[in-house]
Amino acid sequence: MEQIDLNRVPQHIAMILDGNGRWAKKRMLPRNYGHRNGAFNINKVATYCDEIGVKYLTMYCFSTENWNRPQKEVDYLMKAPIRMFSRLKKQIQSSNIRWKFIGRRDRFPKEVFDLINELEDLTKDKTGLTLTICFDYGSYEEITQAVKKIAQECVDGKLNPSDITPDTIENHLYTAGYPKLDLLIRTSGECRISNYLLWQIAYAEFYFTDVLWPDFDKEELYKAIASYQKRDRRFGGLNDNKKN
Repeated sequence: MEQIDLNRVPQHIAMILDGNGRWAKKRMLPRNYGHRNGAFNINKVATYCDEIGVKYLTMYCFSTENWNRPQKEVDYLMKAPIRMFSRLKKQIQSSNIRWKFIGRRDRFPKEVFDLINELEDLTKDKTGLTLTICFDYGSYEEITQAVKKIAQECVDGKLNPSDITPDTIENHLYTAGYPKLDLLIRTSGECRISNYLLWQIAYAEFYFTDVLWPDFDKEELYKAIASYQKRDRRFGGLNDNKKN
């Protein structure tokens, strides 16, 4: 397993969980078997991150575009959080991980909506890792809603357009109050962003792996973090000892 410096662990990691369907296909199983194994891997990877001191883990689980998938698959994905919670409730209660959900909440079945609220309430006082599930999330939608809120504040006289700054926009996003994103990981070999955290990734480091999401384990997490720790993060400037 890769060795990592626990004093330089990224504080905010985002992940695009990709490859569930291909994982199932390789085993000649229905796609939903991949989604099932992928769902249970969420809590495992969150636990690994919590153990090494990551403060925020943000996971892309269901996008605004995923509604366009076959209805049977969508129906299964809507029930995945309920199945996962019913099996992991005691583990979630005993851990120090706080669960949050960001994205739209007006298109879920009521049982999913109620579960989201229950999970957030159940873990609201946890002080370890903040695990954010992006469910019915899309960055276009997030930024559009932020712009609408800012525009309304201008109309209401609460905000002068000339006072709008990048911080103003950031404070109206779903991730308001989160630390800057350090590392974005995407599984399954795809090298694209897929309408995910488009504002937040401005200076994040990217890590793409061929490993399919259900197979992404502690060793793969450490590989990603080890790669991140080898990067020279300059944020548009130059490090004092590297002026070339």
